[in-house]
Amino acid sequence: MMIGALFALAAFGMALVWGVMNVINIAQGEFVVLGGYVAVLMAQSGIHPFFAIFVAPVVLYGVGWFFYQTIIKRVVDKDLFTSLLATFGISILVQQLMNQIFGADIRRAPHGFGTWGFFDNLVTVEQVKLLTALAALALGGVMVLFLKKSRLGQAIRATAQNARAARIMGIDTDKVYAATYSLNAAICGAAGAMVAMIWVVEPYIGLVYTIRAFMIAIIAGLGNLSGVVLAGLGLGVAENFAGFIMGAEFQIAFVFSLLVVILVGRSILLGRKREYLK
Repeated sequence: MMIGALFALAAFGMALVWGVMNVINIAQGEFVVLGGYVAVLMAQSGIHPFFAIFVAPVVLYGVGWFFYQTIIKRVVDKDLFTSLLATFGISILVQQLMNQIFGADIRRAPHGFGTWGFFDNLVTVEQVKLLTALAALALGGVMVLFLKKSRLGQAIRATAQNARAARIMGIDTDKVYAATYSLNAAICGAAGAMVAMIWVVEPYIGLVYTIRAFMIAIIAGLGNLSGVVLAGLGLGVAENFAGFIMGAEFQIAFVFSLLVVILVGRSILLGRKREYLK
């Protein structure tokens, strides 16, 4: 469940972009990995990587803003397939840049946190997992408050409900889209900093996090923030049980298989719903 909180954080950003801009961000996982590299660089510089949870979002916000201004703003009003191709291109570009800059070796951010033992050490809890889970939930709570209370957050929600009406009411939807995509990248940056402390990062591992975020967004539904949290926690539990039962080498295969099952099941349910409505 502690690991699932990180999945929910990355999925929160994907659901936000998808719901507001109608863009499925295939580069989601690459933004997560970039945040992880920020933590790695800070650890190498002698700064504790936990502080990267606050630094990585700032760096990734700028990255997200750059990609929005150069690519995403040109495909926002296009069909969904066009945005898929555009973000897939961003994904490949970021992968290759990370490979050139950081190399293909596996990297992690040493944190120095210990482990708690309970019941005569029959149950162990890594301190870093609990701390990052709490940080992920806190960041999610801050984002919810931001969307509900701030003027920009209200503009984002209004644009998500009806972009045309929002323009008529004087909302600059281009700025809203830019802020939304940049906020998504910032959220991924924070999640990536946590990932680098718990696991490892390398340039081509982003697809796994994209699939997880996509799966959670589909299960929870767009705009259902509590559903995103519950789906993320559930995926974390299911994935770790699968790794424990089948072996760690089948854990990622389980994630991809679960996505196929969910998509097929959703397609069957939608087909039955259409038949019922007829």
